[in-house]
Amino acid sequence: MIKPMGRVADSFWRAAAYCLHPQVIGLSLLPLLVLGVLSAGLGYFFWESAVSGVRATIESWSLVDGLLKWLDSMGGQDFRTTLAPIILLCLVLPPLAVMSMVLVALLMTPSLVSLVARRRFASLERKRGGGFLASVMWSLGHTVVCLLLLGFSLPFWLIPPLFAVLPPLIFGWLGYRVFTFDALADHASAAERRRLLSEHRLPLLLLGMCTGYLGTAPAAIFSFGVIAIALAPVLLPLAVWLFTLVFAFSSLWFTHYALAALQEMRRENTATPAAPPDAVMDALPANYATTPPRVEDFPPDDDAAAPQTGPTPPHVSQLQDRP
Repeated sequence: MIKPMGRVADSFWRAAAYCLHPQVIGLSLLPLLVLGVLSAGLGYFFWESAVSGVRATIESWSLVDGLLKWLDSMGGQDFRTTLAPIILLCLVLPPLAVMSMVLVALLMTPSLVSLVARRRFASLERKRGGGFLASVMWSLGHTVVCLLLLGFSLPFWLIPPLFAVLPPLIFGWLGYRVFTFDALADHASAAERRRLLSEHRLPLLLLGMCTGYLGTAPAAIFSFGVIAIALAPVLLPLAVWLFTLVFAFSSLWFTHYALAALQEMRRENTATPAAPPDAVMDALPANYATTPPRVEDFPPDDDAAAPQTGPTPPHVSQLQDRP
């Protein structure tokens, strides 16, 4: 686990440095232009009517209306004024963040992957395991699941500990699934992508949770009091711009990590395995040594083994007669 965690830190600093690249800055204008115009138009034409509708809805509930009247008697008239805009912001900001993430994944991530691959992984083979249509379907499918999870978890946001855990966790899961797929779509095969998602699930999910917490930071601009709530239609494009910057950084972070992990996985797969030991020699003891054969081990020749039938030489006869 130390090595993947070290790669997470290394990818973080590389992604931060790449955010200053002119191409990255230029690409970040595409999602900003789309969502900025959309949020500004919705805020200008529908903000007041939406706030009035939310206020009428909450005041129609007898329990909430009684609580607001009690707060008015205690001097909390400002709470009645700001409650409806706060609820509306809680309903608007999560879809804006999800749309910003999806637009960054679709409009920026392919170009960012090409930039990182050209500068760091020029020799990495492109197996093209996922096309543009597959990326769109993958992103839209996970976006629908994310919106459903946000909708189901919305009542739990009123509980203070869960408010700080659930949204970053959901956004982190979405970023982990979407950005990793887009980062590997051009270079990894489908089998390699599934293996990498399985083997690096914990580091990628941790990375996604970090980006999820970063993604909630733009909502902090609405926590500066009543003035920020009143200027919400003007501040929405600013929040969209911050969302775009955060998710562009997240895309670079995932790209650096995923391509580095893919390169290491291929290097391990192509490494030449060591030759297996000989089965016969491996069965022998370690101190085994073969001794050379002795002369006595060979059978005698036929001529040497046959008895002599001729007369005994004189010098041999003299040696035999000597006491």
